Formats: sequence, C-alpha cells, structure tokens
Amino acid sequence: MEPSTQVSMKNRTGLQMSPVQSKEMLETVEGIEGLPNPPEGTGTAMAEMRLEYINEADPLGTVPAPASAKGMVKTGAKMLTGNRPQVFMDKLAERCAFERGGTRLYDGLLTKFRARHDGGTAKPRKGNATEAISQTRLVEIRDQEMQHFQLLADCIEQMGGDPTAQTPSADTVGVQTMGLIQTISDPRTTLTQSLHAALAAELIDVAGWELLAELADGMGQKEMAKRFREALQHENEHLRSIRSWYESSVLQESGSAARAKA
Repeated sequence: MEPSTQVSMKNRTGLQMSPVQSKEMLETVEGIEGLPNPPEGTGTAMAEMRLEYINEADPLGTVPAPASAKGMVKTGAKMLTGNRPQVFMDKLAERCAFERGGTRLYDGLLTKFRARHDGGTAKPRKGNATEAISQTRLVEIRDQEMQHFQLLADCIEQMGGDPTAQTPSADTVGVQTMGLIQTISDPRTTLTQSLHAALAAELIDVAGWELLAELADGMGQKEMAKRFREALQHENEHLRSIRSWYESSVLQESGSAARAKA
C-alpha cells in the first residue's frame, strides 16, 4: 500500500519554516489594539453576527405532505395517537440520501483501489486477523449500499411518501457526505486517506440505522424495523472491514506491523 505521508521541504505551511517573518507577524498582531480576547460573557462581533443570522433564519426545509390520499389518512391517524410520522419520514429520507451517497462513495473507493492495486488484493497485516482488501469485497459493500437505498425508497412509498423529495435531514446529510465523497474522488488522496473517509461514513451509518429501527418500532412498523436491523447488521460488517483495512494500512505505513512481526 502506497504511503500517505512523505517528508518534504516543499511543505512550508508552518511558522517555524520562516522564523524571521513569523516573529515580525506575531509582533504586529500583538501590537494591534483591541485584538485581545473580549471580557468573558460579551462574545465576539463574529459570534454576535452569527447569533443574529441564526435567530432570523428560516428552517432548512419541510417534510412534504403525502402525495396520495391513502398516505394522508395514514399520517392523520398517526398524529391523532400523538405520534409525529413526519419525523419518521424525515429520517427515512435521511437514510435514503445517505445510502445513495454511500453508493457513490464506494464507487469512488473502488476506482481508487483499482488505480493503486490494478484490481488485485492488498495483503493483510501478518500475525493478525485483519482481512485483505479485495475488489470483490468492495463491490459487495457497494451493492449492499445500493440495496439499502432501494429498501428505503420502497419504505417511503409504503408510508405514502415520495422517495425523490428532499426533506430537511436529507438535505443535511447531502452536505455532510459531500466532503467524504470529495476526499475519495480527489486524485491526490491515497487509498489510506480514502479509507479514513469511508470509516467516518460507516460510523455515521451504523448510528443512523440503529435510530431508524427504533423509530420504526415506535411507529408500529415492526416489519420495517426487522428489515432495518438486517441492514444494520450489514453496516456493522462494513464497519469492521473498513476499520480493519484502515488500521492495517496505517500500521504498515508506520512500520509497526514490521516490528510486531519481528
């Protein structure tokens, strides 16, 4: 596996790389009046401005009303019992958006793996139960992410909703996953760095499925809850694989694996 860290004098981002100019800059900053931290409790101008924006901002979005009469009836009946089915619909849409993004994420990870290993298999760390990184396993994970997306789209329709609608939580995770996908899609990032992004996605995914299964139980959707826990089992397996690959990669790169073998 290619190293993700290299020592180079080209990196001149730190202050220590230019001690004379750094000293001059710090002296200039210290000489500016009013720059020190404000008295405790007063906040900063930036914080006050952000607070004003937050107080005046509109909601990120809304949950669309059911498109069908059947869906309207179901929603109304649930609300009469004190439940808020719109929260469940919002979280269904959130996971649907995340699984769609997860499919794209693994498409990118597969491309990165093929570029680094020519479609082969990266060897596991010896003396450990770490599994090998393989294209076959990556394809399997990618396909399961797509299956989870299709499952959620079906469940949204079953609840009388539109799986193509953008809810507030779906909008939020779309922004969140963008950075992870960009990390993997960047041609400069290594496979190790890409695995770190995938690890973050899987940690979020596991927590999301756990909550969704609980919500389904609370809404009386026992069959959905069962299917969600099956998906959760898949995600836990994804997490174990990605974590194993990432840790093995970092240890190999650091030389720790070689020392353990010796």
